[in-house]
Amino acid sequence: MKKLSSLIFMLLLLPLTTLAQVMACRGFVEEGYDFWLYLPDSYEKAEELPLVMFLHGKSLSGDSLEMVLQYGSIHALFKGRAINAIVVAPQAQTAWEPKRVMALYDWLDDHYKVDTNRFYVLGMSMGGYGALDVATEYPDRVAAAMAMCGGATGKELCGLSTLPLWIIHGTADKAVKVQCSDRVVDSIRSCGDTTRLIYDRLEGVNHSRLARVFYLKQTYDWLFSHSLKDKGRPVNRSYTMSTDLLDAAYDDMDEKFTVDIVEAVYPKLRERKKYYVVKKGDTLASIAVENYTTVSILCHLNKFKKNTKLWRGRKIRVK
Repeated sequence: MKKLSSLIFMLLLLPLTTLAQVMACRGFVEEGYDFWLYLPDSYEKAEELPLVMFLHGKSLSGDSLEMVLQYGSIHALFKGRAINAIVVAPQAQTAWEPKRVMALYDWLDDHYKVDTNRFYVLGMSMGGYGALDVATEYPDRVAAAMAMCGGATGKELCGLSTLPLWIIHGTADKAVKVQCSDRVVDSIRSCGDTTRLIYDRLEGVNHSRLARVFYLKQTYDWLFSHSLKDKGRPVNRSYTMSTDLLDAAYDDMDEKFTVDIVEAVYPKLRERKKYYVVKKGDTLASIAVENYTTVSILCHLNKFKKNTKLWRGRKIRVK
């Protein structure tokens, strides 16, 4: 039955590869997760491509896969960030389980042209924990990892010292204290090797602001600069993170690229209007959810602050 369902999936996928680049995949990996899958334009001609796996935070957990489009690497594609890789965004119901993440990865490797030397995992908050837990248990399979405002559940974290790793946390984070990342870094130091670690402790940055990392071109450039084939697996230190860079996360998006993907793939995103009229009881958070975007992007588009008061009848831009 498993082979049959996989065959049906592939038959359904074939006519989509030249028309659609993002698709929802439900029920195909028994021991893994449901997920969103993106195939770049270069997929058909490529021999192999890197695989980027985005792990979301707790707020996107559940059984509604559309929730995962609210922020992250797939959402960055919709906003216009070109990523020349297979991009996958699974959905967890509770905390991320490394074995299930890798079961999904193995399934993808069986069905797609994955460069197994260039598998990358990144996430924030609960997803940051997930990224570090996966990298801890499978350092010989993950080419590089990024974790924003997260931590790690394990006690023995020496595996993290063996792969290129970038940890980012804001000192003003009230949801996940910066000490959670401090603990991870201290544990890596106790293993005696921090040569592959980058740790940016950003002064005054809060929890949600680090979602902007997923929209930066340099995030993917940094990931792609690493491979399991690299001798000694050194970390690339030519990239830096700053509040100024976070502020400019959306500045170089290609809007035409966004429209092309949305119109080919996801009707709800295609049909939504450019502007939204505020109703009684609306908040920035509720408007973001309804319009498949994030509070940070709404603030960017409308030059709002997160505590901006909304009045009924106000017209605001949502895409």
